[in-house]
Amino acid sequence: MRIVTVLLVGLGLTASGLIALAQSSTPAAATAVPRAPAFEYLGTLQAETGTRTVVENGPQGTRTVVQLVSGRFEGPRVKASLQIPAGDWVTNRADGSYRLDVRLTLKTDDGALILVTYNGIGQTTAAGASLRSAPLFETGDSRYVWLTRLQAVGVGERVGTALKYDIYALK
Repeated sequence: MRIVTVLLVGLGLTASGLIALAQSSTPAAATAVPRAPAFEYLGTLQAETGTRTVVENGPQGTRTVVQLVSGRFEGPRVKASLQIPAGDWVTNRADGSYRLDVRLTLKTDDGALILVTYNGIGQTTAAGASLRSAPLFETGDSRYVWLTRLQAVGVGERVGTALKYDIYALK
């Protein structure tokens, strides 16, 4: 009888230890790595810059207003030309980078108007500049209203007076 009692007590301690271990360990969902965002390619924006107006040493830093004089957006669902006026209001930052503040209008090949605004960060490179942006789209045209419901990201560069951004929708 003592042997049976010892075995039952041993099994009970083992089972309660496993239960306590399971209850004290972190749930699998809490240790899971967050899901990385997916992206959908929207298109490539290419633009040519024009004149620059520089306002030096203002209270917010040096500002540069850059005209965008021509350009094209080409993607699987949107094909459009840049309309003027369009521009970038650049703020030079103390760390050597600069803040982008861009406003432009696209006219699609089928006649819709789409306002594009974006903020971003630029950094000078040996070739020109590395550019990162977060475009938003506005339109009243029902064919392109889907653009107004998404957040996009742009990865771009400036070489000389030419800008090029690959634009992706966050999914």
